[in-house]
Amino acid sequence: MHAMILAAGFGTRLWPLTIDRTKPAIPVLNRPLITYSVDYLRKFGIRDVVVNLHHQGESVATALGDGSQFDCHLTYSHEADQILGTSGALDHARAYLEHGSFVVMNGKVITSIDLAAAIETHRRHQALATLVLQPNTNRERFSMVEVDSHSRITRFAGFPTAQETGECLMFTGIQILEPEIFNFIPRGVFSHSTTDVYPKAIAAGRPVVAHIARGPNEHWYEFSTLRRYLDLSLFLRGQSLESVIGDGCRIAPDAKVVDSVLWERVHVSAGVTLQRVIVGDDVMIPPGTNLENAVVVRADKLPSGQVPERGQIIGENLVVEI
Repeated sequence: MHAMILAAGFGTRLWPLTIDRTKPAIPVLNRPLITYSVDYLRKFGIRDVVVNLHHQGESVATALGDGSQFDCHLTYSHEADQILGTSGALDHARAYLEHGSFVVMNGKVITSIDLAAAIETHRRHQALATLVLQPNTNRERFSMVEVDSHSRITRFAGFPTAQETGECLMFTGIQILEPEIFNFIPRGVFSHSTTDVYPKAIAAGRPVVAHIARGPNEHWYEFSTLRRYLDLSLFLRGQSLESVIGDGCRIAPDAKVVDSVLWERVHVSAGVTLQRVIVGDDVMIPPGTNLENAVVVRADKLPSGQVPERGQIIGENLVVEI
């Protein structure tokens, strides 16, 4: 079975962490986020993977190479002219995917969902598409998915509200598809699966099925905002560490770095206090700095002459509130 990892997004909500790389290339626990997706697929025996690229695509290609270090074979689908969306990406890569069942997932997640069980659901229902869902118990801002008593998806709805009653289900981005799905994907244009493709397939009576991952050990973590990135990084670090510290970092003996994430080669000077701060590569935090709930990256990563869309430049650094 082949798979596709979606990695072409702009990562706007993670800016300025995505000032010099795309979202799936940002480090989580000191390794590129997308490598977790490659390892996940390999765990279930999938070693032929295509990855789509657009914004800062070279950052993903650098992180993954040809896949040999992951015991996989990787192919890249370059969306050079324009980004194509979640299903337009499939159309662009159809030559790699149209020969049998295939898996699609986002490159911005870490998960332990049982993919083998989802594939079994797909085969049992003889589905055109099987979407892996999870209960949205915290009513987070993920679109609701409605499912009938026969496990068929009937509708993609809006975000849950406090007034919602009953169980809210959300789409994890993991899906198993048959090549027939290409009959419903428009050729060569931007399109999204949940708005442009699956509704047409459902209206045509084709089985678009839900696999609901409810197991106690089936976790799914999505890194789409600065706050989620920091909170999840701190959650996944375990209790033995106070912060996540990357390679080559230097921290002055009297500096305080608490519940923070430091990327690589960060220099924290004397008298500094960092509380819930994300610090990008090669940043020097000047003596006496006191920061809380902020992101710091080097200001020279901004294109020449560009005024930052938010935050402020302080010395050599760009500081953005979380």
